[in-house]
Amino acid sequence: MANVYLPEDRIPVIVGVGEIVDRPKELTAGLEPLTLLEQALKRAETDSGAKLLGEIGSLDVVNFLSWRYRDPEKQLAARLGVQPAHLYYGPVGGESPIRYLHEAAQRIARGECSVAAVCGAEAQSTATKAQRAGIDLPWTPFAHDVEEPKRGAVFQKPLAVKLGVFRPITVYPLYESATSARWGQTPREALAESGSLWSTYSDVASQNPNSWLKKHFTSDEITTPSSDNRLIAWPYTKLMVANPTVNMGGALLMTSLAKARAAGVPEDRIVYAWGGASAEEPRDYLVRDQFYESHPQNAVLKAVMDLVEGDGKKFDAIELYSCFPCVPKMARRTLGLGSDVQPTVTGGLTFFGAPLNTYMTHAACAMVRKLRNGATLGLLYGQGGFVTKHHGLVLSRAAPRQALAQDTSVQAAADRRKGAVPEFVTQAGGKGKVESFTVIYGGKGEVEHGVVMLRTANDARTLGRVPASDAKTLAHLRNMDHTPVGSVGDIVTAEDGVLEWRVG
Repeated sequence: MANVYLPEDRIPVIVGVGEIVDRPKELTAGLEPLTLLEQALKRAETDSGAKLLGEIGSLDVVNFLSWRYRDPEKQLAARLGVQPAHLYYGPVGGESPIRYLHEAAQRIARGECSVAAVCGAEAQSTATKAQRAGIDLPWTPFAHDVEEPKRGAVFQKPLAVKLGVFRPITVYPLYESATSARWGQTPREALAESGSLWSTYSDVASQNPNSWLKKHFTSDEITTPSSDNRLIAWPYTKLMVANPTVNMGGALLMTSLAKARAAGVPEDRIVYAWGGASAEEPRDYLVRDQFYESHPQNAVLKAVMDLVEGDGKKFDAIELYSCFPCVPKMARRTLGLGSDVQPTVTGGLTFFGAPLNTYMTHAACAMVRKLRNGATLGLLYGQGGFVTKHHGLVLSRAAPRQALAQDTSVQAAADRRKGAVPEFVTQAGGKGKVESFTVIYGGKGEVEHGVVMLRTANDARTLGRVPASDAKTLAHLRNMDHTPVGSVGDIVTAEDGVLEWRVG
């Protein structure tokens, strides 16, 4: 990459990061999301060492789920006393903070604004506790007339909803089972990898002052079911899934290099955005070609590696999205990194906490601090939906040597790799081969039922239930030493018309 002259007023830089964690002693003293946002932005301004909030020309607010507002982006702008030309409140998606940061950087590179802010917050812990206690919170009135964001079941087939495989906790295990089988792992080996990886995330969270759970967990503590760590959906326990019951706000301030220097931002606070990429899968996960890899994820990660000479090992600071273990396990393989990967600078969605769509806002804050403290190249990889939406962004303490690209979609590259998608059917018989599976558990750790994704004799795809009473088939699915993926059994139709699957 040859050195080229870039005008300083077109070089986007992150200059301020701010985070707030709220643990109220009294529920009514808990801060609402808008207040958390305002406080995080003020902390980001203080962190920058410059007066920038009043000059915000671009403001992106990550989608809230713990409280519903009418036009929250406008309410926040009014609180800040600004009228940005770009004012956006986006849809649900765990990748969205990275996308907003990337798009804000592009706006600065185009000269459309000189100061941009990206922020997100949730107060799910306080909201949930107040609801259970029957306490009315003294917050901005809940906007009942505002439509709830579309997610989950809205995009899925009726059979998936009926069988309970329409939520993240029950869909991601389908990728877990399919990927580990593809990699030649026994379920025991796959679980051990997940436990070791999650233990690494917990270690980082234990040292992050902004984490919700500041405790290191061993691999065995994470993967072994117990009264405090129940199985939720095979093979995931409570300590292997995202924890949304937190109160957190995070914000980043971005400007041009010229403005940062003119405003007196110290050079050691400045972090550069080099570029990134995005791509997605269909929202309906059952119309994907397979579940042992994600073509959009691969395309995004290969594109960000192209920014660092094609070598994932060039990144000395990494944040791999961690809603469930299969995601960073897939990502680190595409990046060419080993099982000893350091996958986070933040702590992960289980241990740092999962403020729903805005975890990656906090990850970006942690990455900026990591780069300020000596790292040279940072990768932020976020994803949303059910391995659906993917966005990667490269940050560095070193100035870029080329202008920020404006076209960042790698959708065409992802689509070129896509294979034939099997027809989905709801009526079938005869033999069915396991493509993937999970077992869903109740609140006391009891089996509710198993769900098997199947290929029929003519290679159509369907879903089959395994009743809790079918001990033989459930034992086959949960065999720790031999994956059931690829095994063949009988497809039958139950009295309620739902397909079921059983081993011979």
